[in-house]
Amino acid sequence: MTILPLHPADHASPDALRAFLADCRAAAVKDGHAKLVSISLAVGALDPLAVLESIFDPREPHFYAERPTLETALSGAEVAIAHEAHGPKRFSSVQGFIDETLEHTIAVGDVEAPFGGPHFFTAFAFNAEAEPGDPFPAARVFVPRWQVARAGATTTAVANLLIAEDSDLASLAERVWRAHGKFSQFRYREPVTSEEPLLPNFSTHETGDYRAAVGQALARIHAGEFEKIVLARAVDLTTPKPLHPLRVLNGLRQRFPECYAFSLANGRGQSFIGASPERLVRVSKGVLETEALAGSIRRGAGASEDAALAAALLRSEKDLREHRLVLETIADRLTLLGLKLEYSGQPGLRKLANVQHLHTPVRAPLGDEVRLLTALGWLHPTPAVGGTPAGTALARIRELEGFSRGLYGGAIGWVNSRGGGEFFVGIRSALVDGATARIYAGAGIVAGSNPEKEFAETELKFKAMLDALSAS
Repeated sequence: MTILPLHPADHASPDALRAFLADCRAAAVKDGHAKLVSISLAVGALDPLAVLESIFDPREPHFYAERPTLETALSGAEVAIAHEAHGPKRFSSVQGFIDETLEHTIAVGDVEAPFGGPHFFTAFAFNAEAEPGDPFPAARVFVPRWQVARAGATTTAVANLLIAEDSDLASLAERVWRAHGKFSQFRYREPVTSEEPLLPNFSTHETGDYRAAVGQALARIHAGEFEKIVLARAVDLTTPKPLHPLRVLNGLRQRFPECYAFSLANGRGQSFIGASPERLVRVSKGVLETEALAGSIRRGAGASEDAALAAALLRSEKDLREHRLVLETIADRLTLLGLKLEYSGQPGLRKLANVQHLHTPVRAPLGDEVRLLTALGWLHPTPAVGGTPAGTALARIRELEGFSRGLYGGAIGWVNSRGGGEFFVGIRSALVDGATARIYAGAGIVAGSNPEKEFAETELKFKAMLDALSAS
């Protein structure tokens, strides 16, 4: 990526912008390759979700991710450049696209600010191949035309343009100039609200018999086919009127501020949204971070009951074994990459609003030889959403569940121009499509699992999404 010593605030005029874009087009002509032009500018405090609500268009793709308790949020809308991939090499294909794009990127402005410069918003489905009718491909990455992000007290706005030798510079310059003025004094639309909730007036349909599927999985575990398999449920809801995905997202982010609140839209009216508690991988300042999150129990009604439930979880042989399988698999996969891992020998607790999990953070110094998407490709899917051994367990999931997972259990996140980024697991989620929504919830099945208890665990996880929908 070429970073020019030019700051937009010092050359803030339409004529200067057109002259800059003309230079970029000349560079595209000279190299025989289109240029991604990325203009970053630190702006006054903005709420990225409120901005996304204000510019929301169901015909345009968007991406949103937030950790409210960490005061970070990142949003992007429309597409400057995109790429799709599938198959076992989809992670390397996306990395190749990112590398080639950055090789032909010209960046100016506050590129070194938090979330400055172009970001590559990426989603990998659970499986390496999409099924007919899936709303999202097996892998998709895009750079948005407009990006707004907040890190603590700093807000950074980024405009990304693809400049080719035949680009209409006048219209591009006008578009950027309008955006400059808009983000300098942003006026939000009226809140996306409604007088009446859409629920409980809804109908539901579920494919398959979850208890029977768990029973079949346990039989295969006892036969020695695999040690663990994660089985999910998918419940389809139909509501009296269309759901607004960002309204549902608002409900989730308010209920689960400790989770990754996210929304990913395909531009054809369908959005995958959720509040995921699970980080898959983060790379920042040369350090890789991931975690094992497996084994769960409900929260208590009061402090005493909550503490008693937590103590029971920490003593549960079944849950500790499930957690250990996840942790050992993560450690084995990353060790094969030559990483030296740091983690505790005993799990702690991750407490969410409605459930508590066994939790072990894992970190490792990251050398130049291992990149974020390389590690992601080795980690995904972890046994927390797949199974152990991976090959035999993953081969049975589709058969036992009876539906295509799509992005459920997939890897969703971003990569920045410096090679850092963050991905989380697409769980505690829903696929929203007009007046219908498919909600997902799963549980890890190991020897000792009980079909009724696993069903109850998924019901508990469904409640979070239903509560958010009922407030929509």
